[in-house]
Amino acid sequence: MAERVIATDTALKLIEELRNTYGSIFLYQSGGCCDGSAPMCYREDDFRIGNADLLLGIIGGVPFYIHESQYAYWKHTQLIIDAIPGKGAEFSLDSIEDRHFITRSQVLSGEQ
Repeated sequence: MAERVIATDTALKLIEELRNTYGSIFLYQSGGCCDGSAPMCYREDDFRIGNADLLLGIIGGVPFYIHESQYAYWKHTQLIIDAIPGKGAEFSLDSIEDRHFITRSQVLSGEQ
Protein backbone atom coordinates (compact mmCIF):
# COMPACT_ATOMS: atom_id res chain seq x y z
CA MET A 1 0.00 0.00 0.00
CA ALA A 2 1.27 3.47 -0.87
CA GLU A 3 2.26 5.88 1.85
CA ARG A 4 -0.39 8.57 2.40
CA VAL A 5 2.18 11.38 2.62
CA ILE A 6 5.65 11.66 1.12
CA ALA A 7 8.08 14.53 0.60
CA THR A 8 10.37 15.70 -2.16
CA ASP A 9 14.09 16.06 -1.52
CA THR A 10 13.62 19.84 -1.47
CA ALA A 11 10.96 19.58 1.25
CA LEU A 12 13.10 17.13 3.23
CA LYS A 13 15.99 19.59 3.17
CA LEU A 14 13.75 22.40 4.47
CA ILE A 15 12.38 20.09 7.19
CA GLU A 16 15.93 19.28 8.27
CA GLU A 17 16.87 22.96 8.40
CA LEU A 18 13.78 23.80 10.46
CA ARG A 19 14.45 20.90 12.84
CA ASN A 20 18.02 22.13 13.31
CA THR A 21 16.75 25.63 14.09
CA TYR A 22 13.63 24.92 16.15
CA GLY A 23 14.05 21.40 17.53
CA SER A 24 10.98 19.21 17.74
CA ILE A 25 8.50 20.22 15.01
CA PHE A 26 5.57 18.75 13.11
CA LEU A 27 3.58 19.48 9.96
CA TYR A 28 -0.16 19.99 9.80
CA GLN A 29 -2.20 20.13 6.61
CA SER A 30 -4.17 23.35 6.90
CA GLY A 31 -7.74 23.37 5.72
CA GLY A 32 -7.81 26.94 4.51
CA CYS A 33 -8.80 30.14 6.27
CA CYS A 34 -6.09 32.76 6.79
CA ASP A 35 -3.19 31.13 4.98
CA GLY A 36 -5.02 28.83 2.59
CA SER A 37 -4.58 25.08 2.28
CA ALA A 38 -0.89 24.66 2.95
CA PRO A 39 1.20 22.37 5.10
CA MET A 40 1.93 24.37 8.24
CA CYS A 41 5.05 23.79 10.30
CA TYR A 42 4.87 24.26 14.07
CA ARG A 43 7.08 23.73 17.07
CA GLU A 44 5.81 20.82 19.13
CA ASP A 45 4.44 23.06 21.90
CA ASP A 46 2.95 25.79 19.66
CA PHE A 47 -0.11 23.92 18.40
CA ARG A 48 -2.27 21.30 20.08
CA ILE A 49 -3.21 18.19 18.17
CA GLY A 50 -6.84 17.32 18.88
CA ASN A 51 -8.93 14.16 18.93
CA ALA A 52 -10.12 14.86 15.37
CA ASP A 53 -6.57 15.17 13.99
CA LEU A 54 -5.09 12.14 12.24
CA LEU A 55 -1.44 11.19 11.99
CA LEU A 56 -1.08 10.68 8.24
CA GLY A 57 2.58 9.70 8.32
CA ILE A 58 6.15 10.66 9.16
CA ILE A 59 8.26 12.65 6.70
CA GLY A 60 11.82 13.74 7.35
CA GLY A 61 11.51 12.38 10.87
CA VAL A 62 8.56 14.63 11.76
CA PRO A 63 4.89 13.76 12.16
CA PHE A 64 2.41 14.97 9.53
CA TYR A 65 -1.16 15.52 10.74
CA ILE A 66 -4.43 16.31 9.03
CA HIS A 67 -7.87 17.05 10.46
CA GLU A 68 -10.40 14.28 9.79
CA SER A 69 -12.64 16.67 7.82
CA GLN A 70 -9.72 17.48 5.48
CA TYR A 71 -8.81 13.82 5.27
CA ALA A 72 -12.32 13.15 3.93
CA TYR A 73 -11.41 15.32 0.91
CA TRP A 74 -7.89 13.91 0.45
CA LYS A 75 -8.43 10.23 1.36
CA HIS A 76 -8.17 9.02 -2.24
CA THR A 77 -4.85 10.77 -2.80
CA GLN A 78 -1.25 10.59 -1.78
CA LEU A 79 -0.05 13.96 -0.49
CA ILE A 80 3.33 15.03 -1.84
CA ILE A 81 4.90 17.73 0.28
CA ASP A 82 7.24 20.01 -1.64
CA ALA A 83 9.03 23.29 -0.98
CA ILE A 84 9.15 26.13 -3.47
CA PRO A 85 10.74 29.60 -3.47
CA GLY A 86 8.93 32.42 -1.75
CA LYS A 87 7.49 33.43 1.60
CA GLY A 88 5.45 30.83 3.45
CA ALA A 89 2.17 30.98 5.33
CA GLU A 90 2.22 33.62 8.05
CA PHE A 91 1.64 31.26 11.00
CA SER A 92 4.08 28.58 9.83
CA LEU A 93 7.77 28.36 10.79
CA ASP A 94 8.72 28.45 7.10
CA SER A 95 7.24 31.98 6.83
CA ILE A 96 10.66 33.57 7.38
CA GLU A 97 12.55 31.25 5.06
CA ASP A 98 13.25 31.74 1.37
CA ARG A 99 11.12 28.65 0.63
CA HIS A 100 7.77 27.40 1.81
CA PHE A 101 5.87 24.14 1.87
CA ILE A 102 3.13 23.28 -0.61
CA THR A 103 0.99 20.20 -1.06
CA ARG A 104 0.74 18.39 -4.35
CA SER A 105 -1.25 15.20 -4.72
CA GLN A 106 -1.82 12.20 -6.89
CA VAL A 107 -4.86 9.98 -6.96
CA LEU A 108 -4.30 6.54 -5.51
CA SER A 109 -5.46 3.64 -7.63
CA GLY A 110 -7.11 0.57 -6.16
CA GLU A 111 -3.77 -1.30 -6.24
CA GLN A 112 -1.86 1.35 -4.30
